[in-house]
Amino acid sequence: MTLEVIMRRKSVLFLLLLIIMAINVSPQYEGKIEGIVTDENGIPVEKVQVTITSLRASSTQFKLITDKEGKFIQVGLRPGYFQVNFKKEGFLTGSLDVRVRISETSRVEVQLKKTESSVDPVFAKADKLFYEGNKLYEKQNYQEAIPKYEEAIRLHDKQWAYFFNLGLAYKKLEKIEEAASAFGKAVALNPESYSCNKEMGETLAKMEKYEEAKQYYQKAVELNQDDPDTYYNYGLVLIELGENEEALKSFLRVVELKEDYADAYYHLGTLYIRQNEVEEAVKNLEKFLELAPDHEKAEIAKQLLDYIKKDNLEEKQ
Repeated sequence: MTLEVIMRRKSVLFLLLLIIMAINVSPQYEGKIEGIVTDENGIPVEKVQVTITSLRASSTQFKLITDKEGKFIQVGLRPGYFQVNFKKEGFLTGSLDVRVRISETSRVEVQLKKTESSVDPVFAKADKLFYEGNKLYEKQNYQEAIPKYEEAIRLHDKQWAYFFNLGLAYKKLEKIEEAASAFGKAVALNPESYSCNKEMGETLAKMEKYEEAKQYYQKAVELNQDDPDTYYNYGLVLIELGENEEALKSFLRVVELKEDYADAYYHLGTLYIRQNEVEEAVKNLEKFLELAPDHEKAEIAKQLLDYIKKDNLEEKQ
């Protein structure tokens, strides 16, 4: 067997190995969305435009069309929340926020309401403005996106996604009060939306309206019990309200979900100090320093540890 043949066989084997690895690994990290769109009578609606946009990275977007049975499917989605919009002439636009889990299928059923021919052009124009706003948002042209969303809302003020995306644009521009107003209207139209409640809670916390923020965070963690960031921010709000026991539970959930969440260990350490739980305080502060030795709060953590250990030593003597 020549050297050339041997090298060719090795190349083929290497490619096969890569294919096998891709087949075995991809499903572990990706999920999919399956859905069906019907009208008010339960009849499947064909050729509905379905747009799936990541709420974490708006540049991640997928566009689909429903088949004759009103069905659609998108695979290869990273875990997280996605805004799914449904558009077809003659129907009111529909929107959902859908959670995708690792190696699971998220199934949705959407019912679109028909519009009267006289008002359909108005909704079509509103949708057009909404999608134009989204394109500007994706390009980070947030200021230019805002008038598009606002004009869409003027034409059709019952679509929660218009308000939600307007809130996101204001958030990017750090216009907190305007963002709060937009998110508030979005959550009023879609009270069971995790994304709306989370963003509303976060915005109110930035405004130091902690009691109000708490209500939205409570709803957010009720809707999604697997997001460490939401539990972390909820814990910060609870600390501000002096609800240390509940804050402790929230931070414990954070590290349960994400073992290397350094900031959560810092707050666990300080909360355990307040409870005079010395061993737990030391353990969590040391874990914090192990994970984030250059953190801006690292020096405070070291001072707290030195004080705790010295005080504990003196008590034993």
